[in-house]
Amino acid sequence: MSQLRNIALTVQELEEGEFYWVLMEAADYDLEDALPYLPIEAASDPHHTYANALVAGVAAIRKMFGKDGPRTTDMRGP
Repeated sequence: MSQLRNIALTVQELEEGEFYWVLMEAADYDLEDALPYLPIEAASDPHHTYANALVAGVAAIRKMFGKDGPRTTDMRGP
């Protein structure tokens, strides 16, 4: 069975009033006190509110990963 990938969604305000969603995936680094994430996808156009960017980020997750969520591919077969 495939494993669920560790994906995070955040919103950044790069300029005042310009909000961008960013999808990140947990990196496989052995850090004692932190779980680092690397960006995998981001909005190309700004949203006017934090809430709109957040909703658009959730829509991007659904579009990218479908109804079963972000799963790894199991190479072992059935």
